Amino acid sequence: MKDFAVRLTHRPGELARVANMLSRYGVNLKSVAALAIDGQASVHILPDDAEPARAALEKNGIPFEESEVVTVLLENRAGELASLSGKLSEAGVNVRAIYVTGVVDNLVELAVVSDNVERARAALE
Repeated sequence: MKDFAVRLTHRPGELARVANMLSRYGVNLKSVAALAIDGQASVHILPDDAEPARAALEKNGIPFEESEVVTVLLENRAGELASLSGKLSEAGVNVRAIYVTGVVDNLVELAVVSDNVERARAALE
């Protein structure tokens, strides 16, 4: 699974521009997360299929960073994020992004984007 991080200016219409462009290429999103700080916005998308997302961004000249994602299921209870982040820290893994991709019953699926996917995967198994 791939995460695409897109940097945008923080102004009305930027997210709509990217979302419409992805839609024209038939990109279905499993999850999305966005944050704006100091005039800059960062949008992370997790498409069902990486190929059309990559093609849409490249053909429209939208800069992006593509990363492999480690998914993990956690119980929906206090302390789970602390445990996960502690394991990553002990493995020397820096987290670039983390976001929810699904919730079923008492389980939460997270997408973890890190600086070292192999160490992250090993730490979270």
